[in-house]
Amino acid sequence: MAFILNACTEDVNFSQADDLEVEPTLASSIFYFESTEEVINLAGSGAFYTEDFTFEAFSEAFVADRILDGVITYQLENSTSKQIDLEIEFLDANGNTIDSEFFSIQPEPAPITEIQVAYGDGGKSLDILRNTRTIRVNGSNLGDDTSISSQPEPKIILRSSAAFTVKLQ
Repeated sequence: MAFILNACTEDVNFSQADDLEVEPTLASSIFYFESTEEVINLAGSGAFYTEDFTFEAFSEAFVADRILDGVITYQLENSTSKQIDLEIEFLDANGNTIDSEFFSIQPEPAPITEIQVAYGDGGKSLDILRNTRTIRVNGSNLGDDTSISSQPEPKIILRSSAAFTVKLQ
């Protein structure tokens, strides 16, 4: 009994890897801010919060040179009895404001609001992100300092996250 094996093979072309373009999307939270209505009332009307967050996502040239685009998502929630203004400032290494976002949040019962800001093609300049070293969050109470929300544990919450596409080669 004889068996005949027949197989077809192609030469492997290892140079195909040179043509491969890998562009993963990297996602991360940036900062989280929360303040209770009690704290806001203690501060009175006007500014009640200022905080600087270090932002070094693009401080390495390898990353900064390969970013293609991105989106920063802000999620705002207000269960207080106050209208709140929030400003997010993007600061360079010298502390200069190179961009900012401004949000005015109505008092409760305000719905949770999500805002996306694009960078790169069709959005803001990627140079804003490349040059940002600090993000400053400022909060202002446009209401009074005595009212109390009917909601349990009233507070203002600001969440932020980012998703960036980078080219690996």
